[in-house]
Amino acid sequence: MKKGFTLVEVLVGSAVFLTVAISAYGAYAGIFKLANLNQTRMLAVGLADEQFEMIRNMSYSNIGIMSGVPSGLLPASTTLTRGGVAFNVGYTVRDVDLPFDGVFGSSTNNDTAPADNKFVQISISCPLCQNFNTINVSGQVAPKNLENSTDNGALFIQTIDANGNPVPDASIHVAYTVTTSPIIIDDTTNNSGVLELVDIPPAVQSYTITANKFGYSSDQTYNASSTNPTPYKLPATVAAQQLTQVSFSIDKLSLFNISSMSPTCVAVPNFHFSMTGSKLIGPNIPKYSKSLVTNGAGSLALNNMEWDSYTVTPTDSSYDLAGINPLNPISLSPGSTQSIQLIAVPKNSDTLLVTVKDNATGLPLSDATVEVTGPSGYDQTLLTGQGYFNQTDWSHGATQSGLFSDLSAYATDNGLVDTQTATSTGNVVLHWNPIGDPYNTNATGTLDSSIFDTGTTSNFSVISWNPGNQSLLTGLNSVKLQFASSPSSTPSSWNFLGPNGTADTYYTTPNSTISSVNNSNEYARYRVYLTTQTATATPIVSNISTTYTSSCIPPGQVIFSGLQANGTYTINISAPGYTSATVTASTTSNWQEVQVPLQM
Repeated sequence: MKKGFTLVEVLVGSAVFLTVAISAYGAYAGIFKLANLNQTRMLAVGLADEQFEMIRNMSYSNIGIMSGVPSGLLPASTTLTRGGVAFNVGYTVRDVDLPFDGVFGSSTNNDTAPADNKFVQISISCPLCQNFNTINVSGQVAPKNLENSTDNGALFIQTIDANGNPVPDASIHVAYTVTTSPIIIDDTTNNSGVLELVDIPPAVQSYTITANKFGYSSDQTYNASSTNPTPYKLPATVAAQQLTQVSFSIDKLSLFNISSMSPTCVAVPNFHFSMTGSKLIGPNIPKYSKSLVTNGAGSLALNNMEWDSYTVTPTDSSYDLAGINPLNPISLSPGSTQSIQLIAVPKNSDTLLVTVKDNATGLPLSDATVEVTGPSGYDQTLLTGQGYFNQTDWSHGATQSGLFSDLSAYATDNGLVDTQTATSTGNVVLHWNPIGDPYNTNATGTLDSSIFDTGTTSNFSVISWNPGNQSLLTGLNSVKLQFASSPSSTPSSWNFLGPNGTADTYYTTPNSTISSVNNSNEYARYRVYLTTQTATATPIVSNISTTYTSSCIPPGQVIFSGLQANGTYTINISAPGYTSATVTASTTSNWQEVQVPLQM
């Protein structure tokens, strides 16, 4: 009886064979790649030795870089092919000042011929080769004869970071182009953050220099121009047999994340502003100054920003800047990410932003009282670090049960108040009866406001109303208020509470502190209660306001709008535990900021 393989056995055997074959092929391919890489590296090392031997056989005076220092016949870089592989070859040549005969620039043992030897480095790279690491071969070449004195000089270029520490491996570009034999040098600093260029031609303010590094800011010299006639850092001067030392400050780049929003955390799109740094490249010429705008979502990311202190100024045609968090000027540290909130409000004539800071720490002071007085009886008092809601007109009636969109409307009343007739003129008063007693002495009129959205979780501070004093005929506490808050705009019910956090207490005095039970909520409403003891008199409410704090209210700042152009205003500032201060400000522009430090 003959036996054969079943189909299942054939399939299993084929799978095992295929697995083994694939593994063997992978191992073979890996060995082949490794062998190929080793062969490529052998070619590269051979090329480096070949080039270095060629340089040893050159005339010493010709060992240098074309249009470089020292000048010679070698290119800065070239492409050479060996074994069918194209290699990039880079050459670096530097003059070396050895200490055996003195040091150039020394006050005790000055070496007037500092170019003792030449340092030569050859770099071989293969851009098209996988996993190939650059090969560097270096050494020194000495002249056959003794050195001679020279009238050339030396230029030492140092790179430091924001803390004054050296920056090694910084890229230095030096250009000397004022003659028919220009010099171009591209090199890097050593471990001490210094590039030493010796035996270079003397020249007055002729060596332009740029220092940078990947991921770092840049620094440079500047030629005089029509836009910068007297730059602070002119091209370097090299004097005969003298050492010139110049320093450049570079450090890691940073990021600004900027958002423009309203005091209720609603994004303000396309907000225009300018940002100016404090570093100067000439008198009143900042190194950084740009006009910027947030996008349609009210955000802007600024990459590759240099460490500096930046000042933001609004330039928008529709909005003013009501606050900045953090405060102007905004410090940006090296290698950091800094978020900036720009709080924008609709433009309203000339505007003054008052910023109150602690004199010792520079930190913003919240709950500071700021009063601004000026022309045409202008007199307004605000607290720093607090947002506010203010309603002065109820003439559109009970037509707005949800969120505020009309500041002259409200949610509901019990039919015993009046806001729309000639007797009310937009204020809240008791309902007037044309027949009999004008006002009901046995009932209480109530009015519930629409819903105010603070934009985020907030803490509520003070509730107030005007006028503060009512007619004696209306009786004691003829105006009372309660306050309600909620994390949602549609709670199952609104709990109107008084100063004790209960429903049976009332705010009876303007500027009362709102109970803390209302804190950590986003939405709020108020309820007004009106009563009278005399049928011919009614209490009157012409203004109701509440203040609150939230993440969208910048600390230490308040904005005053509706000012007169070219007006002079007096600013009085006080804060608990600090000495009061008085300053003046003139409205010389549509928007301006006044910073006032207070001392304890």
